[in-house]
Formats: sequence, structure tokens, C-alpha cells
Amino acid sequence: MQVEIVLRKFGNSTGAVFPPAILKDLGLKAGVSLTMDATADGKIMLTPKRRYKLAELIAQCNLKAPHPADMVLWDAAKPVGQEAF
Repeated sequence: MQVEIVLRKFGNSTGAVFPPAILKDLGLKAGVSLTMDATADGKIMLTPKRRYKLAELIAQCNLKAPHPADMVLWDAAKPVGQEAF
């Protein structure tokens, strides 16, 4: 489906108003965060921003991986002030 949209000023910003049919076809609604990229030939690509769940992020981690060297040093550091442990 090809439709014409007009860019409009909203305060100091410029916005595009999408017809309801396009939003429905794309599965989008007001309030959805998108990332926008432009191709070398001038096309605009809008991608819904993915919302991760903590369990998904933890599942990507290697829990058996060694700690980074700076964190090992941090864990071994002695208190130098009045830190409560």
C-alpha cells in the first residue's frame, strides 16, 4: 500500500502522521519506540525497538566465564575509608 504523508511541525520538532491502515498493517501504535536508519539511496527504515526481559539477557550470559581482571582486583581491594562491610 502506498500513501502520501506530510511532515508537520510540532513545536521545535517535525513529525510524520501515519494513517491508521498503515499502522495496523505494520502492527504499530502510538507510543511504540522505533529506531530509524537511512539507506545510501535515501530510503528510510523504521524498526521497532526490541524490549528485552531480564531472563532473556541472562540466558545469553556464560555464567562460567572468568571475571574480568579489573573486577578481580576490585573484589580483592581492602577498604580505605569508612566503608561498611
